[in-house]
Order: sequence, then C-alpha cells, then structure tokens
Amino acid sequence: MDVETHLAAVEQALIAMRRSQSRRALAELAVPAFEVLDVIEAAERSGVQATVSGVAAALHVDQPRASKLVTSAVDAGLVARVADKADGRRVLLVRTPRGRATSAELHRARQAACAAAMADWTDEERVAFAGLLTRFVAVFGAR
Repeated sequence: MDVETHLAAVEQALIAMRRSQSRRALAELAVPAFEVLDVIEAAERSGVQATVSGVAAALHVDQPRASKLVTSAVDAGLVARVADKADGRRVLLVRTPRGRATSAELHRARQAACAAAMADWTDEERVAFAGLLTRFVAVFGAR
C-alpha cells in the first residue's frame, strides 16, 4: 500500500471509531459531564489548575458552552467550584469524591471495552498498538 492508501485507511478507521463511540461501544460513557471529569483529571495529572477556560480549550468549545458543561458536572455532584487561594476572583474546578469514583469507573469501563476489542491480539500487538496510538494522538491532538 502507498502512503495515500494508508492515510485513507487511518481516516476511515477514525470515522468508524467515532461512530461506534457515539452509537454503541462507549456511548453510555460519552456523557458531557464525564468529558469535564476527564479534562479536570488530566489537569490534575499535569499539575495544572482546572478552570472553565481550560475546559473550553480542552473540549474545543466556547466559554458559555464550557460553563454549561461544568454546571452539569457540578449539578451531578461530580465537580466542585472552589476559590483560588492565590486569587480569590478566580474559580478552580476539582473533582469531588463522587467525581473521583466516577472517573475510576469510567477508566474501568473504557479499558474493558478496549480489552474486549483486543481480546484475540498478542501481547506484542497490544504493546505496539498502545505505543503507536499514543504517539499518533499526541501529535494529532496538538494540531
């Protein structure tokens, strides 16, 4: 296969993956409040304070939409708004204990879905796929 054929295959795989996520495999996990949880957790892992602006940037939505998504997560008891101790005018977002538990449940469910999809793969295939996909997403997502 030539480069164009490979690129077309990757594009079609991305389209199929997005459709399957919205319709079946991970649809029950594609709740907007869960996306907010994922953003806040990623901020925590990188040592960055989560804000509504950060959620907007990470989810590629405008500020009003991000604010609505955060409010949904707050109303669900998954996220809390707290005042920034360094700047009282600034509001930070943190996961509540329920939000942390939900994040853990989401990780288990997503990983189970991935495990099922790769059930007949060898360990070497899983390792190679994880490395290549992680590398692809790091570059693809940065653009």
